[in-house]
Amino acid sequence: MRRLPFRRLVSLATLAVVGTATLGVTAACGEDDGAATGDSGPVTLRLGYFPNITHAPAVVGVEKGIFAGKLGGDVKLDTKTFNAGPAAIEAVFSGALDATYIGPNPTVNAFSKSRGEAVRVISGAASGGVALVVKPEITAVEQLRGKKIATPQLGNTQDVALRYWLKEKGLTATKEGGGDVKVVPQENAQTVETFNSGAIDGAWVPEPFVSRLVNAGGKVLLDERDLWPDKKFVITNLIVSTKFLKAHPDVVKKLVEGQVAANEFVNAKPDESQQAISDHIGKITGKPLDVKLIKQAWPTLEFTNDPIASSLRTGLDHAVAVGLTQPVNLDGLYDLKYLNEVLKAQGKPEVTQP
Repeated sequence: MRRLPFRRLVSLATLAVVGTATLGVTAACGEDDGAATGDSGPVTLRLGYFPNITHAPAVVGVEKGIFAGKLGGDVKLDTKTFNAGPAAIEAVFSGALDATYIGPNPTVNAFSKSRGEAVRVISGAASGGVALVVKPEITAVEQLRGKKIATPQLGNTQDVALRYWLKEKGLTATKEGGGDVKVVPQENAQTVETFNSGAIDGAWVPEPFVSRLVNAGGKVLLDERDLWPDKKFVITNLIVSTKFLKAHPDVVKKLVEGQVAANEFVNAKPDESQQAISDHIGKITGKPLDVKLIKQAWPTLEFTNDPIASSLRTGLDHAVAVGLTQPVNLDGLYDLKYLNEVLKAQGKPEVTQP
């Protein structure tokens, strides 16, 4: 099979949300950032993240007090959790959020819709953790013809990945759910139920839903890492509001220090990190995530400070190729100055500025 450096792209549903937030962009770019509690008081950093495995550096960084420690007493950390990218981006646009861990899809949307003004990527966080899981009787791509395959959202990162891969294999999939393969956008939480009921034949999803589907009797037909150079592609970035970056560069640098420290902890102490993720998700949702499930998903993920910018750009090209977005100029999206300062100070390899 030809190795494809493929995908990443712009969610139509996110575009709709971001479109309604255009006034919020204008307001956020023209008003005081509101991040300070007073002229002599501490600065408040409002940090967003998702309570899931692909946001492990954020979850562990908060649970273990790593961010709070790096930010110090002069900065108040105010954390907010989200279940999807559109809501987090809307919070950034409205001025309610200063920085957030988020996927490449909404990252591009925020940058595009604000004409390159609203956000900057200041670090990577995670790579991998995505696969196509199917019924065990499906052993080859040709057998997907006539089947129903779920993705998390029309035009989202995994949806673009599936559609582009099918296109490369000579199979069609329309936005309306027609074509050779019926792509069925649905919430990830529904996939196990619909898979078990036979309503879908498989799903292209991130962890921990890959592992949940495998445990429900499915098998991995394709690990998305196999489609990328060196098996690396961005699944989670750390972005910051441009306004906050300009107003509080010292705080942003401390945040990046926290990100680097969190990734170091996650990579050095996987067992403790997995337990921290389970505990933290339990505090948020009322039900801890099964540690066994986290351990099962863990090997498919790589926690890295490199945002792997090439994969984001390639994914955008693929979204254009399957007709889910228009071309976007991404010049200026990445600002890795502070990341490289932190890495250099610790004697670690720097990341090339895109």
